[in-house]
Amino acid sequence: MMKETESERKILKGLLWTYIALCILIAGLNYGYATNAPEATAKLIAWAWHFYENWLKTGFIIVASILTIRLLNKTERTTMRKKNLKGFIVAALVVHIASPLILNNNELYFFAMPLPWTTVPLQLLSENSSFYIDRFPIWGATGITMALIFYLFVCGVVFFGTLLLGRRWQCSTICLFNGFASEVFAPAFPLIGKRKQALPNKIRALTILKWTFFVLAMLFTLYWIFLLSDVTVFENYELVGRLEIYKYLSAELLMMMFFWVVFIGRGYCYYCPLGTTLALLGKVAGQKIVTNRTECIDCKQCNQTCPMAIDINSRSIKGEPVTSLRCVGCGHCVDACPTKTLRYSTAFLSWISK
Repeated sequence: MMKETESERKILKGLLWTYIALCILIAGLNYGYATNAPEATAKLIAWAWHFYENWLKTGFIIVASILTIRLLNKTERTTMRKKNLKGFIVAALVVHIASPLILNNNELYFFAMPLPWTTVPLQLLSENSSFYIDRFPIWGATGITMALIFYLFVCGVVFFGTLLLGRRWQCSTICLFNGFASEVFAPAFPLIGKRKQALPNKIRALTILKWTFFVLAMLFTLYWIFLLSDVTVFENYELVGRLEIYKYLSAELLMMMFFWVVFIGRGYCYYCPLGTTLALLGKVAGQKIVTNRTECIDCKQCNQTCPMAIDINSRSIKGEPVTSLRCVGCGHCVDACPTKTLRYSTAFLSWISK
């Protein structure tokens, strides 16, 4: 059994290494070389990037989810985590497969994360932006309109889902940027070395980073809102668009993968600007971890399994709810608790449970 488990873990790590290598290679070609490549080569690179982002990514999610469930079933309860994985599979099939086929647009993943994570939808409303200039000849007015309608639909799903189900809805069920990887590849982290809990000084540094990126994301958002309102703050639209792309490639995409290699899958979730926004919305939703269903035996398994380094144990001993802004609602602590004293809840979930 141990050999079989270790073999499956190695396969999962291999899949993650492959996913990272392909992403760095194809993204580098797409955002770097393709801009100066011959037209035929640029089209081939764009096709490879879209195929990777849609079809290969969905395949990775399905296969890795199956392996992860097999591994977790041998060691712990998986009630919450199975729900997470099912959610990500459905989200991938909808966003990366069904929607692109129905709307004939392979770049809809750009519109699958609401503000303030990216300003691409706002850029698409501005005829001066490089994103609009690049896409209009390909999509036309109808294609742009459909992409924006898709984006508004995603915003509605995320906003109202979070009001009902808290941050768990986006971050641990339908997020196709970092949330999915942190769950479907969970037993593979970190790729190098052994998993370590984040120390207080690292938490403080990541907290500073969180609010820095939140402010930065809001500034990008306000820039395009002002521009669309005929208030010009800075006239070099192309530079602003490129700065956001550089931010995405370096501090988000590459840094996210770096965390996978040496830290944990949820590394980027510590400072994701959308996650910060939804954490605040989760407060309105009454998101919390209930800790007094039975009795805490002070085993600390909740703390050990929490990917966001939240001290659940100290609250559970006192029977007090956990309301940390860092909580992504993954339910790892709920599954790990041997006395089943923990439960993820929101005002809506509490209401329907009664």
